[in-house]
Amino acid sequence: MSEQRVVAVDVGGSGLRLQLCAASPGPVLTAPGVRVGAGGIDVAALVSDARALLGASPDDERGRGTAAPAVVVWSMRGLLFLADRAEVLRTVAQGLGAERTVVVSDAVANLVGATGRIGPGAVVAAGTGAVAFGTDFEQQWRRVDGWGHVLGDAGSAATLGMAGLRAALRAHDGLPDGSSALLAAATDLLGPPEGWPRLVMTSPDAPERLAAVAPLVTTAAADDEVARALCVRSGVDLADSLLRAAEGLTDPILTATGGLLGARPVTDALDDRLAAAGGGARRSPALGGALDGALHLARHLRDTGSVPEHPAYLLVG
Repeated sequence: MSEQRVVAVDVGGSGLRLQLCAASPGPVLTAPGVRVGAGGIDVAALVSDARALLGASPDDERGRGTAAPAVVVWSMRGLLFLADRAEVLRTVAQGLGAERTVVVSDAVANLVGATGRIGPGAVVAAGTGAVAFGTDFEQQWRRVDGWGHVLGDAGSAATLGMAGLRAALRAHDGLPDGSSALLAAATDLLGPPEGWPRLVMTSPDAPERLAAVAPLVTTAAADDEVARALCVRSGVDLADSLLRAAEGLTDPILTATGGLLGARPVTDALDDRLAAAGGGARRSPALGGALDGALHLARHLRDTGSVPEHPAYLLVG
């Protein structure tokens, strides 16, 4: 039973990653990520890419490289809002032909990967966007934020970049609380301020363009008071989302993931906020990411015969 092959797939905006595992994990294979059209995410195209990757994966010594896997766990960004979850499950099951198929929100896979277990925990992911998720895998399943850079994503790189551009424009206009350091840095990156509205308001990649400004803010924080305050705000917002996601859980592991966590001013503020909350709240290092979580779930289902289920976050077929 332990040598049955399982497949973990994580689909995000930047790419599809697939890992096949029997006795040990194989290499991570990649393909293009989420494509969103008028009908939502094109799941059929993603499944076709995953099937092609499986066909191209190296055969093992007994020539079983193209055999149907025992378990596929499919983690996908946008599962809650941009896809019909039941249809995703059907499409993945039919397309990849596994004996058992699991479709899971990337928030769940991210939590399992970060904590290394299926148990009470909460994670906040701080990349281009920001979302927190906490669960005991029984009664409580709570998502916090993830509403996009216009309506939410507090503490994200896109939100921090937007705040940095606002501070830069305040300096440009001679208003209080502006940052001349951010004005100079953003002008070097994006060109004259008169072109910024078009870049960040009308382009389809506006969140990514805003997120590209975040490193300017975190770098300037060492010497610029305005930039430092913006980084602190990001860390506090991330901590607040994490604490809310964990509220009501018994002895949860709290963790955080994402590129913005590489910025010391942000992580220091996040950890300070957790400490100030009391109750021994502290951040544990993230052990892995969403692909690791999908693989953990796949192995668990293969070895035990079951995984927790939820109609929105974790579907089993």
